Amino acid sequence: MMDMALPPFMGTSGLLPTGTLLESLIHKSHEISSMENLPSVQMRNVSTMIRRIKLLYSLFDEIQETKCPLPPSSILCLTELFSVIRRVKLLIQGCKDGSSLWGLMQIELVSNQFYVLVKEMGRALDILPLSLLNITADIREQVELLHRQAKRAELFVDAKELHRRDDLLEIMTSNNEKNIKNKGFIDMGRLKEILSSIGLTSPLDYEEEISKLEAEAQKQAGTGGLIVVSNINNLISLVSFSKSIIFTSGENEKIKEDIKQRSALNRYDPSLISQSVLPNIPDEFRCPISLDLMRDPVIVASGHTYDRNSIAQWINSGHHTCPKSGQRLIHMALIPNYTLKSLLHQWCQDNNVPLVESASSSSTDLERSNNKGKLCENAIDHISAMKAAADAVKMTAEFLVGKLAMGSPEIQSQAAYELRLLAKTGMDNRRIIAEAGAIPFLVTLLSSHDPRIQENAVTALLNLSIFDNNKILIMAAGAIDSIIEVLQSGKTMEARENAAATIFSLSMIDDCKVMIGGRPRAIPALVGLLREGTTAGKKDAATALFNLAVYNANKASVVVAGAVPLLIELLMDDKAGITDDALAVLALLLGCREGLEEIRKCRVLVPLLIDLLRFGSAKGKENSITLLLGLCKDGGEEVARRLLINPRSIPSLQSLTTDGSLKARRKADALLRLLNRCCSQSHNPVG
Repeated sequence: MMDMALPPFMGTSGLLPTGTLLESLIHKSHEISSMENLPSVQMRNVSTMIRRIKLLYSLFDEIQETKCPLPPSSILCLTELFSVIRRVKLLIQGCKDGSSLWGLMQIELVSNQFYVLVKEMGRALDILPLSLLNITADIREQVELLHRQAKRAELFVDAKELHRRDDLLEIMTSNNEKNIKNKGFIDMGRLKEILSSIGLTSPLDYEEEISKLEAEAQKQAGTGGLIVVSNINNLISLVSFSKSIIFTSGENEKIKEDIKQRSALNRYDPSLISQSVLPNIPDEFRCPISLDLMRDPVIVASGHTYDRNSIAQWINSGHHTCPKSGQRLIHMALIPNYTLKSLLHQWCQDNNVPLVESASSSSTDLERSNNKGKLCENAIDHISAMKAAADAVKMTAEFLVGKLAMGSPEIQSQAAYELRLLAKTGMDNRRIIAEAGAIPFLVTLLSSHDPRIQENAVTALLNLSIFDNNKILIMAAGAIDSIIEVLQSGKTMEARENAAATIFSLSMIDDCKVMIGGRPRAIPALVGLLREGTTAGKKDAATALFNLAVYNANKASVVVAGAVPLLIELLMDDKAGITDDALAVLALLLGCREGLEEIRKCRVLVPLLIDLLRFGSAKGKENSITLLLGLCKDGGEEVARRLLINPRSIPSLQSLTTDGSLKARRKADALLRLLNRCCSQSHNPVG
């Protein structure tokens, strides 16, 4: 969740009056404390968090009642607490308003979000000056107790909810196509018990849950990829079917009997059984195009489900939009909806309706084009346990690689985008995608004239390169020249920046530092991005240059490419936000003769470094003192004299000898001794 901007608070010199900050804290904590109708999922984490916020509410309320000004040292703590409380409200509200089933599936993730917030609360309370606040002993004890509890808190995942989630996964994984053939149908009693335990007890509850799942699918469509949307659609199918079974009375018994008799007379010839004599078909089992009972349900790119034959005819007739939503289909893959197919089989068995696969569905032009990618049938399975999930990733990767190899530019773009998402999380995913043969095809797509394809391809390679073995495979595929080309003249700035990040990732391996540095265009292209890129792009370029400059032979190339003036310029640009990265590269370049000479030419650098000794980060201070010491040694008398005449230099160095890191203290001592010798020699010249 994205943080909202904090409201302004009133500030003066000395003590700060209670103002907007305190009022905001009281308002937000009161909103949370007053929450009712707790969610069925994450109930313990939610109730425990509300209890903690109530204690803080008592503290804030008492501070306001005293009408005493806030000590300045409390402002940082209260600001941090406001950030935590605001995110707590968003998290609890999300649990209350979101889908209970999806929350159950995400139980570990959401539980960890509660844990992170509790730990942040504890860190904020670390700096709360209780002794300076005019509060009663009772409130003080309560806050101290809350502080201790927050520091000791451990991740809590409700075992009962975990068991329910595993039960639901077991029900769903037992109903794939293989088990359908073996009559492995859903245990409705067990399923009803699980759904009831998370608050689904009436038809209205089921309708609301379906709406929430549909909203979640819409939300995930842009970022979650096909797998997540398919998972949510499977849940929608499950809830819809459960509703129709659980809340349907015996009103269809007569129709069932009629169907049974007609079926017996017709020897179950499906062609002789009209749709008009079927029992009331649940809406979720009807194809939105034909309005008939679906035989082979498939999911299209928009997330909607259709009968395979109907949607294939729609696409073959030249349509490239979803019939239900009107949304343009970004790819034409038809993904089997196994969960709905399982539910359809069960419904047909319960109602004595013969279900025969549509014979024509396999003979369409669309299907013939998809026969080369038969693994599509298994590419995206329903929500599964870990092994099944890994198998699904493997089949998805193989299917997408097939699309990279043989698809149209539009299909290639979508396949590269899906691989980019799939490679974004999990080392196993990155390994599986590489094993499926994706890397050579992605490298080929780097030279595409389509900006989307190029950007998706280079970003997919960036994500894959996080897995160390893939670094070797990417280099072996001859990717580096193409990556440099994208870095230098990519179709979009994001593509160029991600190419720089890929070079940074690849250069973590020493052999790659040598190979990349040996390419004449690589370092100048990084320096070019350092000049032209966005803040993120400049940071990517600086970190890549740092990695390459670790190898001594590359240092001179970085200097010759004109990096030094740019890096010093970035030190003076507060908005650039890469001070530490620029300092780190300059400190490395000091290690070669060309770098030392170029850095010494800049007269504005010394006062900048003195200021950074005082106000920089710990790492920034280390690199600043490294630079100053290197500039003053070995013929750096002029720099030393400039340091001596600067009134801020000696106090800054003395401060660093006591407050700096071990490395910074050692170098500050060495520089002070060097300056002392320089000062002595100037007063006692050798004759």
